[in-house]
Amino acid sequence: MSFLKQNQNFEKWLRTQCSVVEADLARKHRRMRHDAMSFLRATYFYWSKHIEETCKDVRHAPAVLAVGDIHVENFGTWRDAEGRLIWGVNDFDEAAVMPYTFDLVRLATSVKLFPDRMLSMGRACEAILVGYRRGLKHPGPTLLDEHSTWMRPLVACTDGDRRLFWRDIDNLHPCGPPEEALAALDSVLPNGAKVEFHASWAKGGGSLGRPRFVLVAHYQGGRIVREAKAFVTSSWDWAHHKQGNPDNFMRLATGHYRAPDPHLDVHKHAYIVRRVAADSRKIDLSAEGNSLMDERILAAMGADLAAIHCTDKRKAALIDEDLKGRGDDWLRDGTERAADWAEGVYKDYVRQTPHLDKEKDKPGPCHS
Repeated sequence: MSFLKQNQNFEKWLRTQCSVVEADLARKHRRMRHDAMSFLRATYFYWSKHIEETCKDVRHAPAVLAVGDIHVENFGTWRDAEGRLIWGVNDFDEAAVMPYTFDLVRLATSVKLFPDRMLSMGRACEAILVGYRRGLKHPGPTLLDEHSTWMRPLVACTDGDRRLFWRDIDNLHPCGPPEEALAALDSVLPNGAKVEFHASWAKGGGSLGRPRFVLVAHYQGGRIVREAKAFVTSSWDWAHHKQGNPDNFMRLATGHYRAPDPHLDVHKHAYIVRRVAADSRKIDLSAEGNSLMDERILAAMGADLAAIHCTDKRKAALIDEDLKGRGDDWLRDGTERAADWAEGVYKDYVRQTPHLDKEKDKPGPCHS
């Protein structure tokens, strides 16, 4: 089945899961043409359908509750319950049970497809695996206030960053979200906070098209922001004709070796809610000095992924034993195959959708 037909089938299913914002979905289609990395991020459902056939030699491995849609832009910062600055995977929309190897291959594939990458794939894969093995042996969160202090400058929030954040918030168009979204947003507000306005916004890659709302409130002398995004079970389960487990998201987010974000939750399996703030940031991998040339970043990604996978010592031992039997080049070889496949599908998509170049992004209506 062609990509376009399978995309139609997936979006038909998505419309049964949430009230799709058609303008944002059209924006996603245009964004998928930008480059192979943008396409990869937006099409996890298609990866789920084909990765087992594309990378046959990595599909037989211990199964874990995996991130699924893991890539180099799926890491960021938050504050844990102790107020500590934490860095790691911050998106679990596609959490599902699968061989642990697929998370590693997808992470490395995103490195391969990342624009202007200068690091060789041999070194990149080695860095990811060095970090992953370290994370299996010593699983835990990445604490930027104490241990991984080298990363702090890469996610530092400047005065300019803060001004841009509030400028974007102030430019939102107020609107009234549906009752379920209002209830979800209210559930994560502190007592005494006074709501100023609600708004809709379009963010993300693969999740574009899902309803997403923000709440801006006044609290203790300043403003705070909360987000609610429509929750949908993993497209890995859709691709494998399985009943998705709506609890997988929070099981990963609050795993044994994590320092979770206390403001992150899935409200009644309907909306993902979280705190939004200027200091909740990703490493800007396009910035000078922060590129994927820095193998420490990739090793840190591998270590955090391992801490998510190994929910206990027994699971860590199973994964470690499987890794020892895979040799030195399995991740690079699997990544090359997966990246070649993804680039081929992307190029076909670009050829088949020339009309999208003529369309312009327009502000979508309030999806209330």
